[in-house]
Amino acid sequence: MHAILWLCAAASVFTTVGIVLILLVESLQFFGHVSIVEFLTGTTWTPHSNPPQFGILPLFCGTVLVAGGSAAIAIPLGLGAAIYLSEYASPRMRDVLKPILEILAGIPSVVFGYLAIVFVSPIVRSIFPSADVFNALNASIVVAIMILPMIVSLSEDTLRSVPRSLREGAYALGATKLDVTVGVILPAALSGIMASFILAIARAVGETMAVALAAGKRPQMTLNPLDSIQTMTAYIVETSKGDNPQGTLGYQTIFAVGLTLFVCTLTLNVLAQWILKRMREQYE
Repeated sequence: MHAILWLCAAASVFTTVGIVLILLVESLQFFGHVSIVEFLTGTTWTPHSNPPQFGILPLFCGTVLVAGGSAAIAIPLGLGAAIYLSEYASPRMRDVLKPILEILAGIPSVVFGYLAIVFVSPIVRSIFPSADVFNALNASIVVAIMILPMIVSLSEDTLRSVPRSLREGAYALGATKLDVTVGVILPAALSGIMASFILAIARAVGETMAVALAAGKRPQMTLNPLDSIQTMTAYIVETSKGDNPQGTLGYQTIFAVGLTLFVCTLTLNVLAQWILKRMREQYE
């Protein structure tokens, strides 16, 4: 049994190491033909044109626009929902609402992408007539819905883990329910809440199908959420359909973009762990 459990644990490690090695090997071949400085600082991404240009900043900008927009929507909604479920909802209401929120996590991302096309996009264009059919705001809204369960679940668990003695001590000093929530519970659970935010943003950065369907296929440097954009994940989906022969420079761009995406998500996860370690409160 010990050996079986060790193999189960080692399988995930070996899989991760294998993925990283493949990304590195293929990316090194790509950077043998393309300057890494051009790749990281270029503002034009046209890998299939003649001559090709390999500046990843438009894809990175699109990724940040979608992730930032979804975080701006999901973080206040998620934190408010978590506070309500933890501090204000009755046990019966909590038992009903929390499973409903967690059901959202089980819906396939392609369904959210289709929802963005047939439902979200017409509403956005009715409010903003200048918006493109496929735009960053569409993707931000549906990705916000997708990461909402993660923020609510993790934040609510963190809030409920704050010792009851802190609440009772604050009430004994005459604090109101709002004072206790804002002045005692939130600061005590801040590390876990911040970690849930960063993990949710990492999830938004790595989202693929919903963004590929909702945001468009136009890599451009823009901060306007009504413009059509392309993210790193959407480019990988578009290019990995089999049109590029293996070993070509266009094929190797998939791994270079994938390595960049991996570094971004790894940085966010390391940051989340650092925040947890730095801000964690321990109670007796």
